[in-house]
Amino acid sequence: MPNSHPLGTAIVTGASSGIGKVYAERLAARGYDLVLVARRGDRLREIAADLGARFGVRAEPLVADLAQPAGVAAVSDRIADETVSLVVNNAGFSALKALTETPDDVVASMIALNVTALTLLSKAALAAFQARGSGTLVNIGSGAGFAPYPKIPVYGATKAYVYHFTQSLQSEVAGTNVRVQLVLPGAVVSEGWEVAGGGALEALPASVVMTTEECVDAALAGLDKGEPVTAPSLQDETLLRNHETDTQALLQAMFDARPAARYGLRPQSQAGGAEAGIDVQTL
Repeated sequence: MPNSHPLGTAIVTGASSGIGKVYAERLAARGYDLVLVARRGDRLREIAADLGARFGVRAEPLVADLAQPAGVAAVSDRIADETVSLVVNNAGFSALKALTETPDDVVASMIALNVTALTLLSKAALAAFQARGSGTLVNIGSGAGFAPYPKIPVYGATKAYVYHFTQSLQSEVAGTNVRVQLVLPGAVVSEGWEVAGGGALEALPASVVMTTEECVDAALAGLDKGEPVTAPSLQDETLLRNHETDTQALLQAMFDARPAARYGLRPQSQAGGAEAGIDVQTL
């Protein structure tokens, strides 16, 4: 399919509402053609028609349930099109319930969408972009992925996966013209919270809830600056840098042939992993 705009085509998942919908609007304003992905066909077609009329871009609705293999396959096929230059993996949902109160099908769907679909679409994007020599992948994680948070045991864990997975992808494309950005929103006004249990944001103080528009604008500003990790609501960036440094130190320290002294065991080996010069990043 030929481009109508030189920036190429951006694929945005979860584009029928919230962060995905704002991404679609902002990218259309920048001049990208669009493929909008979500389950709600009527809404997608309405949004696509509106963006096409307002910004003069091609906006294609692609109805797909990314919690199902067929939906992932349809979007992967579309990513393979040579016009695609940007993929925003935004689709996801939460559930504000303890694990034992969360139905099995909800748990399975959340993992399928937040983890499996994002992983496979990331793979499709990197394969296509590496073959072409350029392209940008944006994965939407969450500040909830940094530490356990009450009532979102599965969602928080899926976003911790997105955090580690996406940073691994950044290592894979280092030194190439393929870019991978990780976006870590905090609390953002979005329909995703209605799926999570309704009214969840009402209990949070206004001082911690960011508008969807400001979240996406900050994420795009971070992309323009070349940030590998963008946390729109994080005021003190040194906290993130310190976390990354501490994480690397902890990772290195976890690989040691000797039991820790606190366990009172007699070590069988005198050479620890760090002292032996093991690079755990190669394991």
